[in-house]
Amino acid sequence: MPSLKSRIIALVLKLSRKKAFSSPEAMHQWIAHARKKQSHQPPTSITSRFDTTTHEVAGFPVYEIAPRAEISRRILYMHGGAYVFEITAYHWDFIAEMADRLGFGITVPIYPIAPEHDFHDMFGMVGDVYRDMLHETDARDIVFMGDSAGGNMAVVLTMMMAEEGLPPPGRHVLISPGLDMSLTNPQVFEAERTDPWLGIPGGLEAIRLYGAGMDRGDWHISPLYGDLSVLPRTLLLTGSRDLLSPDNLIFVERARALGVEIDLFYEEGMFHVWPLIRMPEARRARDRIVAFLDEPHPTMETGTADNKSSPNLT
Repeated sequence: MPSLKSRIIALVLKLSRKKAFSSPEAMHQWIAHARKKQSHQPPTSITSRFDTTTHEVAGFPVYEIAPRAEISRRILYMHGGAYVFEITAYHWDFIAEMADRLGFGITVPIYPIAPEHDFHDMFGMVGDVYRDMLHETDARDIVFMGDSAGGNMAVVLTMMMAEEGLPPPGRHVLISPGLDMSLTNPQVFEAERTDPWLGIPGGLEAIRLYGAGMDRGDWHISPLYGDLSVLPRTLLLTGSRDLLSPDNLIFVERARALGVEIDLFYEEGMFHVWPLIRMPEARRARDRIVAFLDEPHPTMETGTADNKSSPNLT
């Protein structure tokens, strides 16, 4: 059963953040409100604990949290926010814990967001960030990690780099990723009814704003339809109360059929990007992420002992 804290958070989300996704008009109102108060700067809780620097790529800031001296591995973290919202304190809190527990260097691009910018601006910038990382770090030592829209970006970026002939990262960690924006799966509409956060009308407007006129079924927007065979070993975390979850499970099936090693962490009763919010269920998810990235030798595994209710994906 979901914890009391997670149920309270779900209720708060339903009464607040869900409204942003209720209509295109509501999405624009929330974007306008966010622009007045948003800040991409990491909190002092990060800058005081870690060696943190910043530089610009394509005119946008990139934060670097230095790795521990004996560790060469790095994470490229792409934050979520429906492509229209800036990085939040929840993201920074999660990033800080990953830096502390893993000791990896973490690269955080503050990529251009819609409606001021579009797909080409976003991926032009994060593509340059990855190319720069490859000059300093072996691709096998790089992890693409992202939540929600950032999870989508991780998969799309890997596919785009493959088209250029560049190597994929060593691993993916995808937290509630958006992988199919085509809305061809009827289960998504059923899932929306129990999702306390996301909604289809506002979500479609966010996709329109960043999509640069591309069809929602294009793999650049919906990577479920791209070449999944180029993907590295992946940990995907999703919950039963997330409208993106049905497509996440299809993604796992299709990728595994192409030989991609994917660990699925499925949490019953959990909503969108729950690992970013401090509560008992998030602790289990964060522990699984750390264990996945700490493994010296890849092994095939589905889920964990903590989520025995994972759906059967045979």
